[in-house]
Amino acid sequence: MSLLLVVLVGLSGCAGAGALGGGDRVLVVGIVANPQMKDAIALSRGFERDNPGIRLKFVQLPENQARAKITASTATEGGEFDVVMISNFEAPQWAANGWLENLRPFMDASPGYDAGNFIPSIRDSLSYRGSMYAVPFYGESSFLAYRKDLFAKAGVTMPERPTWRQVAELAARLDDPAAGVAGICLRGKPGWGESLAVFDTVVNTFGGRWFDRDWNARLTSPEFRAAARFYVDLVRAHGEVGASSAGFSECGTRYAQGQAAMWYDSTVMTSTNEKPSDSAVVGKSGYVPAPVESTPASGWLYTWALAMPRVAPDKQAAWRFMRWMTDKEYVRTVGRSLGWSQVPPGSRVSTYQIPEYQAAAGGYAGATLEGIDSANQQATMTGPVPYPGIQFVGIPEFQDLGTRVSQQLSAAIAGQISVDEALERSQEYAQTVGKSYQETR
Repeated sequence: MSLLLVVLVGLSGCAGAGALGGGDRVLVVGIVANPQMKDAIALSRGFERDNPGIRLKFVQLPENQARAKITASTATEGGEFDVVMISNFEAPQWAANGWLENLRPFMDASPGYDAGNFIPSIRDSLSYRGSMYAVPFYGESSFLAYRKDLFAKAGVTMPERPTWRQVAELAARLDDPAAGVAGICLRGKPGWGESLAVFDTVVNTFGGRWFDRDWNARLTSPEFRAAARFYVDLVRAHGEVGASSAGFSECGTRYAQGQAAMWYDSTVMTSTNEKPSDSAVVGKSGYVPAPVESTPASGWLYTWALAMPRVAPDKQAAWRFMRWMTDKEYVRTVGRSLGWSQVPPGSRVSTYQIPEYQAAAGGYAGATLEGIDSANQQATMTGPVPYPGIQFVGIPEFQDLGTRVSQQLSAAIAGQISVDEALERSQEYAQTVGKSYQETR
């Protein structure tokens, strides 16, 4: 997710935002390392050209490290960053804590920005008490990519709306270790935003949940156990080599290099799969909705977005950059400069009305929007839960709890412990969190 990364400023904390001299205002941007963010950094010279007096410094880190660094800085009002990249997990919680600047006044004072053009579910997920506290760079759900050529060669067909049982059967048919092709790629890398993002959607559609309505932990329930056993068994039997350390980036590389027949993950995977300079499988993939078991849908809802810490010293300059990176015109800039398959998807309705994007994204644009539209708890879960979120539990404690549970899941995928052992330990962690909510009701 990056431009030339200035880690020394961002990580050492010895020079806060705007510390360089020479008359320029220096905006330090904390950002997650993924392909879409790298594109933004590559194009950011255009922002600097059009905004003389403002220079950009990007601190780009892998997801787990970026979350920890940005959370610590924002929560403690450390002042390292003028702009931070966060998600719909953090935005409403941090707004409630008073850590973020309300962006409504900035948007209202920006003719043509058109906040009403954001996809409603994405916009609402970044809002608190009716105001947006972060603006989306891209939005996503999850779906299943599959190699049409390999399916044809094997004489098998992908269902229009597959179940997880069908996916497991297809993975077994297409798994070809001799050719270096895994049946499927699934995340196993520890991190609440890594393996759990994928795994939790499987839990949901199998009927599992983290807590019941009374905050009793449910990680050893029959439904949760069934989902965990299914996931671990599938990835161990027909998943990628080194699955316990594979996240979005690792699976993306494997699939794009032809080393997996299927890949279930974020809908933004298309910018990797369909990029001619990086992918060996351009035009060879089909895309279908997230597999299900006991629910009508199972995709997640997620967005990487830009927010302004409350203590940012130059809020007008910070907003000018945030507006540039999330404006409708930015989408066109990416399309014209880097190719329409590289456009950040899922944030603005207008993106899907651009003829060039429609032509380039015809194979997956509809599936992306369908996934985002159906990503709600009513469609993806079998019963009510006391927390917000689909692929995460929307409480502050989940950053630690989810990471601990993901470590147990990864250990089970690596064969170091059994699934039952992983869940027993995870249940203990969750019970502690659940009790704290029971006591404050």
